[in-house]
Amino acid sequence: VFGGAIITEQVFKVNGLGQLLITAINGNDIPMVLTLTFIFAILIVMFTLIADILYGVLDPRIRYD
Repeated sequence: VFGGAIITEQVFKVNGLGQLLITAINGNDIPMVLTLTFIFAILIVMFTLIADILYGVLDPRIRYD
């Protein structure tokens, strides 16, 4: 999802985290690239955890014992 957001921001020229990441890569701003990569990784882990919890709540066939 976040990789698609980067592509969408580039195609439609919308500024966001994806545009900031591309600008930082082009400008060799390593601390900014590392920070944005870390933020994307945290967001991916959080949303994956939320999706797994919602599967357990919404689908009665899945039980967490």
